[in-house]
Amino acid sequence: MLDLGRPEAYDHVLERLDTLLTDHPGIRYLKWDQNRDLTEAGHDGRPGVHGQTLAVYRLFDELRGRHPGVEIESCSSGGARVDLAILERTDRVWASDCNDALERLSIQRWTGLLLPPELIGTHVGPERSHTTNRVHDLGFRAATALFGHHGIEWDIASISAAEQTELAAWVALHKRLRPLLHAGRVVRVDHPDPAVWAHGVVDPGQTRAVYAVARLTTSVTQVPGAVRLPGLDPLRRYRVRPVADVPAPVTIDRSAPTWLAGGVTVSGAALARLGVQLPALHPEQSLVLEVDAVD
Repeated sequence: MLDLGRPEAYDHVLERLDTLLTDHPGIRYLKWDQNRDLTEAGHDGRPGVHGQTLAVYRLFDELRGRHPGVEIESCSSGGARVDLAILERTDRVWASDCNDALERLSIQRWTGLLLPPELIGTHVGPERSHTTNRVHDLGFRAATALFGHHGIEWDIASISAAEQTELAAWVALHKRLRPLLHAGRVVRVDHPDPAVWAHGVVDPGQTRAVYAVARLTTSVTQVPGAVRLPGLDPLRRYRVRPVADVPAPVTIDRSAPTWLAGGVTVSGAALARLGVQLPALHPEQSLVLEVDAVD
């Protein structure tokens, strides 16, 4: 770890990065990855973390002044560098190096209390997580990554043709929904079953929304009941249906709720108070619902 509080260290890093970006104008993105714990970090025998932080701010300001088109991403888990000052200087933050989709649901839920989805790096990782060794199918990983600054952190050259096709469908879905996901109002949904988590994004005009319902673990009851979909105009009617063109989540239902096949039209008031009946998802599965006003 370089002590950027030292002028010679600061000048060296600034000169190297500036030269790199000047000599290679095709570079449009920098990740400031801070996977070093500053344990008892000192500067000339005195505490140095505050000075290091201010130096990083100055460094980003200078780089942005010289290269305004370059995007900068800061890192959370590797240095806890997510604060209001860093958000003024960066385009997004990497919420955690743990890319396990199940872990990410919790990470993104609580990070999202402070940050909007477009600032949170959310990637589709490989089938087996490198941090937990847990295995998830592509639909669960992609549905989790959908609600953020969507990316891919997976060697897609080594995956099957079927996986490439499904991944392309999820990427196309994110691109289609991105104007809503990155400009709408985030809503969180309470559910009596702690194994069921739900959240969504509603556009400012309350004409469109997208929600995700995830089953984290095996529930106490096999039938999960209904899930509410809040945030809509109570006086309008909405068409609710699973998103198209991506595989359906795996369920333990012998017969899923009939409304899933073609969607259902319900008032905003009914969706907020009563909701829609859920299928019995297997653990670590997510159902993504698209909602559009019909009148």
